[in-house]
Amino acid sequence: MKLVADWATISSLATAGGTLVLAGATFTAVRSSNRSARIAEQALQEQRRPVLVNARLEDPAQKVMFLDGHWLRAEGSQAVINEDGGVVYLGLAVRNVGAGIAVLQGWHIWPDLVTADVGHVPPEDFRRQIRDIYIGPGDVGIWQGALRDRDDDALGGIAAARADRRPFSLDLLYSDQLGGQRTISRFAVTPAGEDRWLGSAGLHWNLDTAGPR
Repeated sequence: MKLVADWATISSLATAGGTLVLAGATFTAVRSSNRSARIAEQALQEQRRPVLVNARLEDPAQKVMFLDGHWLRAEGSQAVINEDGGVVYLGLAVRNVGAGIAVLQGWHIWPDLVTADVGHVPPEDFRRQIRDIYIGPGDVGIWQGALRDRDDDALGGIAAARADRRPFSLDLLYSDQLGGQRTISRFAVTPAGEDRWLGSAGLHWNLDTAGPR
C-alpha cells in the first residue's frame, strides 16, 4: 500500500509540476505577445504623429482668406499681423516635420514673449479654430486666427505689440487625423526689419503621451 501511495503522490506532483511549467510558458507567451502589441501600437502612433515647426525661409508663400474676405500672405517663415477695422488678423507659416497629418485644433496668444518656465494653459482654455486646417507630413501650411472682440484683453495686447514692434508668443494646439496625440507647440513671433515678423518654434508638449523632456 505504501508503494501505491508513493506512486500516487509522485504522479500528482508530476501533474502539478507539468501544469506549473505550462502556466509559466503561457504567462511568458502572453507577456511577450502584449509587449509585441505595445511595440506595434507605438510604431503605428509614430507613423501618425505630427510635429509643427516654423516654415523655412525658402518655403513658398502661403495665402489664406478669412470668412469676412480679409486676406493674409506669409512668405517663408514669416508671421503676419494685420489690423483692419478694429480686428487683428494673425497668420503664421508652419511646416509639419512629423510623420502624420497635423490637424490644428486651437490657439493661445501671449501679448509678451514668454520663456520656458511658463507652462501652457489648459487645452480647454485655447481658442478653438473656426475651420479645420490640415497640414500633411513634410508639407507647409498657414495657421490663421483673428481677435475681434474689443473687450478681449488679447486684442489690445497684440495691437500694442504690433505698434511697438515687440515680440510675443503663440501656442498652437493640434492633433493627428484621428484627434489623438494632442500636441502644443510654442512659437516666438519676433519683429524683423521695419515691417516683417518671423515665427520660430521653441517648445513642444505632448499631452497624451510622454514628452521629449
